[in-house]
Amino acid sequence: MSLRVKSLFTRASRGPLSVRSSRRNSAAALVAALALTGGLTACSSSKDDGGDAAASTAGFPVKVATKFGEISVKKKPQRVVALGWGDAETALALGVQPVGASDWLAFGGDGVGPWAKGLYKKSPTKIGTLEPEYEKIASLKPDLILDTKSSGDQKRYDTLSNLAPTIGVPKGGEQYLTNWETQTKMVADSLGLHDKGKELIAKTEKKFKAATAQHPEFKGRTATSGARTSVGYGAYVTGGGRVNFLERLGFKNNPKVDAKAGKSFSVTVSRESLDMLDSDLVVMSPIGIPKSKIENDPLYKEIPAVKAGHDVVFDPNSTLSSAFATDSVLSVSYALDKVVPEFAKALR
Repeated sequence: MSLRVKSLFTRASRGPLSVRSSRRNSAAALVAALALTGGLTACSSSKDDGGDAAASTAGFPVKVATKFGEISVKKKPQRVVALGWGDAETALALGVQPVGASDWLAFGGDGVGPWAKGLYKKSPTKIGTLEPEYEKIASLKPDLILDTKSSGDQKRYDTLSNLAPTIGVPKGGEQYLTNWETQTKMVADSLGLHDKGKELIAKTEKKFKAATAQHPEFKGRTATSGARTSVGYGAYVTGGGRVNFLERLGFKNNPKVDAKAGKSFSVTVSRESLDMLDSDLVVMSPIGIPKSKIENDPLYKEIPAVKAGHDVVFDPNSTLSSAFATDSVLSVSYALDKVVPEFAKALR
């Protein structure tokens, strides 16, 4: 990705913990925090191996419901551009290799997390995040654009759909509120891989059930997922990936945070109101700052849950923080293995 933390509170319409660009090009301020080879390869549709009419039309057309209406994909995509948060990892999990992709969390390299490392056979062309370079996308000659987890902006969608069939956010998925399960289903359906998508979802849900069975102490406890940048504090509302992850483990999102929810996936928390973050478990993500900025903050340390040691502050450079923020079908599986034990330790 390319994420430069410009400001936790970018445009009011995007909400407090919004995304913006970090390493060049334009694009993303971290929304703060916030894959298998084979099969179909986006670059390999030649006359010899899968470019024939029968292979490209079998099972097609397919239709995918989105906020922008029902989108029809007439034939098997061969050149996929994945722009939404986690869309590239989801495509890779289904065996499809995007020719272009956005790196929302500034992973570098191929633009995906370590849980998807090595899945690309050929590195994709990097595309901006909040402000994708439309000319660069057009030059890739896509026959499908994935944008299932993004702002859901009409102008963005209209511009992309003029380049290729575009699978935008689902209804209610604006402002990055598309969860990994819906994302996986939409991406799989658009690629003609419905059954494989169902298998991935079922496998991941099985891991969630195993985690909840192993940690019955999570059930019914309240949790806060928050973040701090150089600008200030914020917290995530129900519907976003981080909260969705916690709720699937049995937690309930902090009701004081949800009471302030608007159209965005996060709310601003002033220093004078840091007690609003208090809950049975507090999970904090530093964005563009060291974790010590949170841990050594006198006001943060006065929060009752923090005083009792029931908080987790991620290292901003750790894979744990990235896995919790990414919320793709691959990163969620990784987080269940690596992040859940941290939550359990904090509640002891």
